[in-house]
Amino acid sequence: MAIGERILIVENDPDISDLIGRQALKPLGYQVTVVGDAGSALKFAAQTPPDLIVANINLPGLSGKDLLAALNSQNVKSPVIVIAEKGQEHDAIQAFRLGATDVMFWPLRDAEVLSIVERSLRQTQESRERQKLDRQLKATNDELHRRLRDMTTILSIAKAVTSVTDQRYLFDRILESAMQLGEADMCWLMLRDDKGNNYSLRAQRGLPDAWSKKMNQPVDDGISSLVALSGESLFMNGSPLQKFKIASLGKSAGVVPIKIKNEVIGLLNVVRKNDREFVRDAQTMLEAMADYASISLVNARLFRAIEQAAESARTSEKTRYASLETLRKTIRTEVEAAVYPLNLVLTEMPGALNPEQKKALETVKAALQKLSHASENTVTPPK
Repeated sequence: MAIGERILIVENDPDISDLIGRQALKPLGYQVTVVGDAGSALKFAAQTPPDLIVANINLPGLSGKDLLAALNSQNVKSPVIVIAEKGQEHDAIQAFRLGATDVMFWPLRDAEVLSIVERSLRQTQESRERQKLDRQLKATNDELHRRLRDMTTILSIAKAVTSVTDQRYLFDRILESAMQLGEADMCWLMLRDDKGNNYSLRAQRGLPDAWSKKMNQPVDDGISSLVALSGESLFMNGSPLQKFKIASLGKSAGVVPIKIKNEVIGLLNVVRKNDREFVRDAQTMLEAMADYASISLVNARLFRAIEQAAESARTSEKTRYASLETLRKTIRTEVEAAVYPLNLVLTEMPGALNPEQKKALETVKAALQKLSHASENTVTPPK
């Protein structure tokens, strides 16, 4: 049973058009339109391409072959069955070369007409199904490529977060990736000030001058404050966005919180100029970017803590060295002060010494010299 396909009959002989249209096709539910010349057929087909065209080769004025050529030039893809008389096999071959899909050699019975039409429509339907499958396959392939590209981007950011210590460069990489993953026209990053709850612009891509010149200053876009309070991502587009200041930048926007545990320390903002919803996959990717921004901020804090601890250790080492150096100098000075009179006494110039006295003084002198030598080798300069 037919499903209402639209068929255009181009035939100036009313008997032929009546047999094909009224007797053979209409009773089965086909939508039939009849025109008597190629010009009318071309105009009709260009405006509303039918599912099938049945055209006589022997039309007055422009022939059926001329119609085929004109349809090709107008990029009308409707399949064409030509009607030819017995003995016009050569003309039928030429029609096939011009793109005809089948031929009816007149006269025919209505059953034969129906068989040829259904065969041609079946071939057309199969062709359309193949084209549909090709489009679906291409769409699936494009989606797989997009996902692979997104995963590659995520992986590169993950590597950067663990290997790059230049936070400014890392923020730029994150914004570049967020622009790609969110298919956005502009993107920026705001971080909470150390003192207070204001969020200042720290990095951006694509912002107009009026906004980008506010670098390191608080930026009020109307929806970031809501996300900072809720700690949940917010994506909007169309008329709901119009009540917020961010609507001056585009028609679709998203804000993703950057959190350490449950504390919001920053905000990742993306904007599209066109009114197109952020699908769930895009939201998930942008939230992953916010997580990597959070990791980079935690790493930066750890690096600063390590540097401060190292600096404190260096300062402590310098202080210890200075104290020991002072003690060494003091010991050396006191030893020298004590050794001088001992040497004088040991010369016996002030008076003779008995053996016990001399031995005791030499023992004291040796002990003082050992103390001086030990103090000289104890103090090591810090690196």
